[in-house]
Parts: sequence; C-alpha cells; structure tokens
Amino acid sequence: EPIRKVYGYVTKIKEGKPQVLVFQHPIAEAGIQIPKGTVKPEEDTYHAIIREIEEETGLKNFEVEDLLAQDYWKNDDGAIHHRFFYKINVSNVPNEWEYQPTGGEEEEGLTFRFFWISSKEEVELVRGHGDYLDRIFT
Repeated sequence: EPIRKVYGYVTKIKEGKPQVLVFQHPIAEAGIQIPKGTVKPEEDTYHAIIREIEEETGLKNFEVEDLLAQDYWKNDDGAIHHRFFYKINVSNVPNEWEYQPTGGEEEEGLTFRFFWISSKEEVELVRGHGDYLDRIFT
C-alpha cells in the first residue's frame, strides 16, 4: 500500500512573477524543502495539504488553487509514495520568517527558516521536491 504524501507549492506574485516558498531544515542533511507531509488514514488530500501548510509554515490565510500533479515515487528507503502536489496562493506574507512546526513527532523542537525562490535554479531542493516546479515557473 503506497504512503500518501501531500506537497505544497505555496506561491505569491512579486513584480508580476511567481515565487515559491521553501525552507531550510535545521538538520543540514535534510536540506531545502517545500512544505509536505503524510496524509492521515481517514483524511482526503485536500484537507491534508491545508493541515500540513498550517502546521509547517504557520500560515493561515491561503487558498488551495489546484491539484497540479500526482504520481507514484520511490523514496530513498524503498517505500512507494503516492504524491499529490498542490498549488497554493498567498499574499501579504513576509519575505522570510522562522517557524517551529506544530505537527509534532520528528519535527518537535525544530525551527524552519522560510524564504521565497523565483526560479527552479535558485536553490537545490531535496530529491523529489522540485519535480513539478516547471508548472509554476513557466
């Protein structure tokens, strides 16, 4: 049974061009990521992405625009993930901020540093996180 995962391309428009929210994980090997998480057993992916964005970023005022893509993907540990990538729109948000995620478990006590990127080439995201960025940065 594949593990269902939701990924959020949180976007804003700056000077007419899209930007995507990323964060630096405090554990260096975890790298630069986009907000994502595991879908709970009785949860649909739409509600899961809302929960994950709130838990990981602290953002409350955002709009889930669209399911951009879904696929099946083999994780480094061999597990198969059924991935759902959502486009999420925000406005009136800071250029950068720090936030301690509230989802618990392995994120307990960590602080994520959020910032915006304007192209796929600007940072190197961890494997799999940038797979559909070309649908934002066209």
